[in-house]
Amino acid sequence: MRALEMADVAKKPGRRGRPSKAQRVPRFALVATDVVIEECTSQAQRDEFIRLPLTHYAGDPVFVQPIVAERRDFLDPRINPFFENARATYFLARRQGRVVGRLAACVDSRFNRFHGSRDGFLGLFESQNDPGLASALFQPACEWLRQQGMTRAVGPVNLAFHHDVGVLIDGFEQPHSMMNAYNHRFYASLFDANGFSPLKDLINYEVTAAQGLPDKVVRLANRVRATGQVRIRQVDTSDPDAEIRLIKAISESMLRPGSFGLSPMSESELDHIVKKLKPLILFRPELCLVAEVGGEPVAFCITVPDTNSAVKEAKGLLFPFGLARMLWATRKLHRLKVLLFGIKAGFRRRGIDALMAHETFLGATRLGYQTAEVGWMPEDDKLLTRMVQAAGGRRIKTYRVYERPL
Repeated sequence: MRALEMADVAKKPGRRGRPSKAQRVPRFALVATDVVIEECTSQAQRDEFIRLPLTHYAGDPVFVQPIVAERRDFLDPRINPFFENARATYFLARRQGRVVGRLAACVDSRFNRFHGSRDGFLGLFESQNDPGLASALFQPACEWLRQQGMTRAVGPVNLAFHHDVGVLIDGFEQPHSMMNAYNHRFYASLFDANGFSPLKDLINYEVTAAQGLPDKVVRLANRVRATGQVRIRQVDTSDPDAEIRLIKAISESMLRPGSFGLSPMSESELDHIVKKLKPLILFRPELCLVAEVGGEPVAFCITVPDTNSAVKEAKGLLFPFGLARMLWATRKLHRLKVLLFGIKAGFRRRGIDALMAHETFLGATRLGYQTAEVGWMPEDDKLLTRMVQAAGGRRIKTYRVYERPL
């Protein structure tokens, strides 16, 4: 059964004759009656949950299948220290015994303490193009969040904001980059049909060597460089753990309660992430930069090869041949991903961003890279947006995060 129940909207029009956001009445799809929802309580169910994307995106030339073993570790509270401050449950949807959808519900206690919120996250969402099926998944997940004391569902968040987030709503023809989500084109309509409202759009940009940096960025970078007041250095590969903690300190100095998305990470979670990032940083330290003013680290820009084109060769499985195919493909990585960028408050608008962009660009072109993807950043962050656009960034993808009252 596929049915969609549309609520009437208030008659008073908003701008351009359409109801304003405050005037809209949420709409909810009727639950598909031929779908059975299971809460994952066994390892076998958890494996079905993890493996669903391998078949769900079969034949999609853009999608990069995640490595099953890595996803097992990611969802395992005994391995992933994210769960020291978070709890989650997972739901499977079946039709005639076959898995046709999945959804995770998660409460991140550290996030809520920092922001003074009671937000529950919905993530790892997969579904057929059926609002009733999506409704069958959303209902028990939202109820679980309510039972945990949450008052708002936010998603997709997989499972935290420093993982991949949002529904891809444009840029489907672009490569599926590392640490970013990918989904079928109809996913946004499933959220729209089930009482969710857009909360924030997140943007990815692309910079190419052929286009080059704008002249005004190069001129500003050269002026700042000539003053001798800003020193740009590579990360210290002899002590990458300390460098990551330095970057964490700069990042957390920029965080404010109530700001969108991020919150401080625990030391154990940072250690876990460092282990994953360290090989990439050591592989191309020329592209991982720290800016110092008077000996004080004030900014960073971490750019790494985008490994997703290599991961794609494994087809989700490391053995018996996936690992060998993936390692062979790493020799041909040609795209970069700007993973992390930040400047301490009080050091913005000094041209440090232009200098770091120029140094990264020069290093990337010397190494033969032609394209770098930058993201994500909130669409309404005007300062970051201006910085990236000034450096020649071209908007290539939009991700949408939704919310729904509980």
